[in-house]
Amino acid sequence: MDVLLNEEEKMLQASVRDFLEAECPTTLVRDMETDDRGYPSELWTKVVELGWVGLALPEEYGGQGLPLSYLGIVLEELGRALAPLPVHSTTVPALTIASHGSVEQRQQILPSVARGDLILTWAFTERDARFLPETIGVKAEIEGDEFVLSGDKLFVDNFNVSDKCLVVCRTEPESVGGQGLSLLLVDTDNAGVSETPLVTLAKDKQSHVTFDNVRVPKENLVGELNQGWPIADEMIQRATILLCAQMVGAARKDAEMAIEYAKSRVAFGRPIGSFQSIQHLCADIILWVDGGQLLTYEALWKIDQGLDARVEVSQAKAFCNEKCEAVVRSGQQIHGGIGFMMEFDLHLWFRRVSSWTMRLGTTFEHRAKVSQALMAHPGKVRLGMPLTT
Repeated sequence: MDVLLNEEEKMLQASVRDFLEAECPTTLVRDMETDDRGYPSELWTKVVELGWVGLALPEEYGGQGLPLSYLGIVLEELGRALAPLPVHSTTVPALTIASHGSVEQRQQILPSVARGDLILTWAFTERDARFLPETIGVKAEIEGDEFVLSGDKLFVDNFNVSDKCLVVCRTEPESVGGQGLSLLLVDTDNAGVSETPLVTLAKDKQSHVTFDNVRVPKENLVGELNQGWPIADEMIQRATILLCAQMVGAARKDAEMAIEYAKSRVAFGRPIGSFQSIQHLCADIILWVDGGQLLTYEALWKIDQGLDARVEVSQAKAFCNEKCEAVVRSGQQIHGGIGFMMEFDLHLWFRRVSSWTMRLGTTFEHRAKVSQALMAHPGKVRLGMPLTT
């Protein structure tokens, strides 16, 4: 297993970085924090034309059919630039439809996503924010040729600009093994759908969404009825590791800014980077970012190989939750008080990384998953072997 970038991947990384450095200044990031839509249409159009949104979608539906690791590279650079674009929230459900949707769903949805004509999102989290099947309470009851969907979802990304939302819901009373869950593709402008914006640390667009007897055609069911948990779990794993890529990209940019500042800021007649305490901080933040990146790309590699990557995903998220947060905190410490001033850009990275550490599972949740795997398959986890028996 080689998780280092090959020449083609390095070229992709360089081209994405060069584009975003030219097209996504921090002034644009700030503007989108107060914009009702939260993303710039012109930049979205350019990104779609570059093929980033369809990068990992099947070629027969307008995508490029590349491995998920390529999309991870794009998400890492989007995180580095803090690009306010609905790429993550759109690609996660699109890839789920590509894997588990019907032929009609794939034909209807995926080409439009690849062209940028359709923005998607997905909804799992409810009052109990754990990513477990028993936390799902939103219900969908069958009436004739339709489902009637009722309940509330929280922290739904970019719902305000999305055309369709892939909703994880309960279609049967709770049973053993996560049975009774299904995934429904819901038009966001359906009667009975309402949205309340949430104020977030990152100042991005998250919503509390209410479904009040929303009627959804049966053909909008993704996968089999009552058998949706494995699909939802796969979607969560994919969303989590792509979020890790964003976190690593943002943390690395923050680290580079802090190290550069340590070289130029003079105190007591010499650069602060000459003081041992600052040197140790600078060394630590690079170690942490590199560690998070390696864990992230190991998980992406395993997913691309068709292997069970749940342990690796949880390892990456638990590590990034702690260490990427430590990076941005150390960056603030190196900069001192100016890092907290709204006029200074550093806090943009601090707020987003801190917000992302609280999404898609806490450190404790992911450590628990790794621990459970160790108890069930101790030798295989230590050796990095598949968990299947």
